Amino acid sequence: METRFLKDMGDVFKNSQGLNDNPPLYYMYRGVKEENGLRYDITVIPPRMINDEFVKTKGHYHSTNHGELYIVLKGQGIFLMQKETDAYFVKASQGQAIIIKPGYAHITINPDSENVLEMANWISPQCESNYQTIQENKGAYYYYTLNGWVKNQNYKQVPELREEEPLNEIPKDLTFLK
Repeated sequence: METRFLKDMGDVFKNSQGLNDNPPLYYMYRGVKEENGLRYDITVIPPRMINDEFVKTKGHYHSTNHGELYIVLKGQGIFLMQKETDAYFVKASQGQAIIIKPGYAHITINPDSENVLEMANWISPQCESNYQTIQENKGAYYYYTLNGWVKNQNYKQVPELREEEPLNEIPKDLTFLK
């Protein structure tokens, strides 16, 4: 198990000023199993606020041309995806799935201040994560706060944010992830 603490990612929140503690923000269980050349992971994001922003994952691009499949196991999540000219989010609840398309950075948000978000993902073990762009810009194109979506002013251009629907069924054929 790997734990991400506030000190590991305070620079990707809209405002982490004034926080003196270093709480755990989420837990990653990598390689829970491998099947058909894919790795299965679990991530657990407890409810928490960082000032007025909901807790989230650090966010990254895939350095390789791989997609990823997320499945919400418990709770609800918001999956924010972005690339140079596009930004969208998907709200998903237990049993729903989300495909992260190749070329998109992604961040997962727990928008529930009372309940844990548990999710699983299937990904190629050859996929490599790049956190640099998100970290250099102090987060993704948008922050999700108590007041809704807020544009990150550290980017020169921010595409308009749109919403897409989650999958209500988990794809049976995952070869598109290899």
